This record gives sequence, structure tokens and C-alpha cells, in this order.
Amino acid sequence: MSQETAQDVRESRTDGGSGRVGGYRRLFRLPGARAFTTGNLLARLPMGMFSVSAVVMIAGSRGSYALAGAVTATGLAATALAGPWLARLVDRHGQARVALPATVVSVLGSLALLLCVRCDAPDWTLFAAYAGTAATPNIGGLSRARWARLLRDEPGALHTANAFEQAADELCFMLGPVLASFLTGTFFPEAGTLTGAVLLLAGMLLFLAQRATEPPPTPRSQGPSPLRSPGIPPLLACFTATGAVFGSMEVVTIAYADAQGHRAAAGAVLALQAAGSCAAGLVYGARKPARARLSWCLAAMAGLMTLPWLAAATRSLPALAGALLVAGMATAPTMVTAMTLVQRRTPADRLNEGMSLMVTGLLTGIACGSATGGWAAEHLSPTAAYAAPVAAAALALVLAALTGAGRARKSPEGARGTARPATTHPQPQPGADPHHQVTTP
Repeated sequence: MSQETAQDVRESRTDGGSGRVGGYRRLFRLPGARAFTTGNLLARLPMGMFSVSAVVMIAGSRGSYALAGAVTATGLAATALAGPWLARLVDRHGQARVALPATVVSVLGSLALLLCVRCDAPDWTLFAAYAGTAATPNIGGLSRARWARLLRDEPGALHTANAFEQAADELCFMLGPVLASFLTGTFFPEAGTLTGAVLLLAGMLLFLAQRATEPPPTPRSQGPSPLRSPGIPPLLACFTATGAVFGSMEVVTIAYADAQGHRAAAGAVLALQAAGSCAAGLVYGARKPARARLSWCLAAMAGLMTLPWLAAATRSLPALAGALLVAGMATAPTMVTAMTLVQRRTPADRLNEGMSLMVTGLLTGIACGSATGGWAAEHLSPTAAYAAPVAAAALALVLAALTGAGRARKSPEGARGTARPATTHPQPQPGADPHHQVTTP
């Protein structure tokens, strides 16, 4: 690390967890941080655009929401399967060497889908084309890996960086569908997919051009598979249950708004949940991570998820919107705390793989939650269906309690977690693994 970078990191220690916005200012004084963050945000925005754009494009051309849903579900499943394998390649060969060609493949998949729809190709070609988008790298994970390297000796600043990344996730998934809806409705049905592909490629080119902040590859990993690392399987189970909260809440809210005759407002109502999470994430990151515990965060989520259920009983959409805004505030702190534990317990040279596994768990949970929420909304009632996200949040809490997912434990050899005090900052030895272990608050 250069002398300038080291100085900025030392300064970030002062503000990173002090409860002031200065903690975020210090982060972006690190050389290269602003550039790779700008590229990351540009590339991440399409993640909230592609599925909405695909549904509008396919349903408008083929007249079948069932086909559109099946195509996007196939892409989701392919992403869940391909993600960990792609992340392992990133750990072994580096971000630039793997993420750039993978992004090109993903962009070509999106463009192929557009052409198949435009040219009225057979239905099976839509599935094949959209499956190609599964090559999209875990963009948030790539960025978190860079922060973990830059701030490896600064757990407080790393906490702030993780909170920023979670807030960025929420912001992109809040703005992406809105932008996609605007483009497809204002211009032409393919406009959302085309714009998303351009943003993805341009953002990744800018992000990957920042080679100074890229973690060095480890061709031969010395650490065990993340799935064999102590504490990772319980976290994966918690991530899956948490994903079920998100998936069921989305479907149930759309069904509820439709039953009230305001289906068009469902997107705006759900955006408030993301807005609450984004705001809470920024506040959480500015505070010193002194005693945060995953079980506490999950308990708060389980409690707050009852608010939309209660608000739905009033049959008032504004009341539901307010309840979702408040309930969303539990999301970011939970995700930040859980991702910090993943970084601590995953072998340093397999960090991208570990974080990608968690994304796979989330996607699996979202798919299961969507199916459960849809069944409950159809066979019970839209109001009673709000019990589904409450049950999923309670399941995550029970799993954490039974498996000890949030408990402190000794980290595996080569992982980022360590038992040494946070006040010590050992320097790398010649030839040592540059991914130092960090203490987790």
C-alpha cells in the first residue's frame, strides 16, 4: 500500500465509525475509490432493470406474462448456479481477466434476447438468450472485495464501506425498475434492455480500469472451500431465509395493491421499502460497530416485518407504504452485519466465492419466497399473505439461534477474521498473502 493510501486509511480510522458523515468522506479519499465506485454504480444499476425490461418486452410481444415470468425465472436460476463458479475464477485469475469477458457474454445475452423478441424467434430461444445473462459478475461482491483489501487493517472503516455498498444495492434496485419502466413506456419496449446493456458494459470498463485497487489473484488457493469454512453454512441458511423475506414481500405487496385497485402503485410502494433500507444502511455505517450482533438484527427484522401485516389489515395503501418504509430499515443493518461475518470467516483468497455463495442463497430464498407469497395471496388473501415474510424472518432468526450463525468463532486458516486485537496493525511480510486478516467488530 502506498504512503498516501496508508495515510488516508489512518485518517479513516478517526471518522470511519464515529457517527459522522466524515467516515464516508474518508473512504472516498482513498486513491482510486471514487473511480471504481462510480463504475460500480453504473454497472450495478442495470441489475434492477433487466428483469423488468425483459418482462415488459416479452409480454408485450408475445402476450404472455407466464412466458415472461418463466424466462426471467430461468435467468435467475442460471445466475444462482453460475455465480459461485464465476467468483472462484475471479479469485484465481483476477477481476479484470474474468469479469470483463464475463460481462461481454452477459451483454451479448441481453442483446440476443432483444433480437429474438424483435424477430419473433421461437420461445425456446428466449430462454437460451436470457440464460446468457447469468455470466454477469457479482458486481457488489467485486467492490466489497476491493474495500476489504484497502481497509484490511481497519474494521471500523470496513464496516462503513460495507454499509455504503448495501445502501448502493438498495438504491440501484429502487431506481432500476423505475428507470426501466420509464424507458420501456416512453420510447419502445426494447429501450430498457438496450440501455441496461450499455450501462453494464460502460460501468464495468470504468470499474476494471482501476487496477491499483484490484485484489491480487491467488492461482492456487491455500484455504478450504467456503462451504467447509466454520460458520459459513449457517450463514448461508440465514441468507436463504432472508431472501425469502424479500421475495414474498414483493409478490404479496403487488397482489395487495392489485386487490385494492392500485396495481400501478405497487412499484412505488415497494420502492419505499428500499428507501428505508438505504437510509438505515447509511446511518448504520456512520455509527461505530461496537456491539452489533446478527441475532439482534434478525430479531429486529422479524419484529418490523409485522408492521406491513398490521397495516394491510387497515386496507389503506398509504398506511402500508409507511409500514414498508419502516420495515425496510431492518434490511440493510442485517445484510451489512451478515456480510461482515462472511468476510471474516471466508478464506482470504476465496472471498469473492464466499460472497457469491451468499448471493446464491439470497436468490434461492427470493425464488422460494416469491412462490410461497404467490400461493398465499391466491389461496388465502393478500392481507393474510403478509404472514409469509413474517414467517421467513422468524425462520432466519430461529436458524441463527440454533446454528450459532452470528456467534464469534475462531476463523479458519487464511480467513479474514482473527482473534488479535483491533489496535494492532501488522505490516505484510515479503511474499505474504496481501489479503490480511481483519478483526470484525
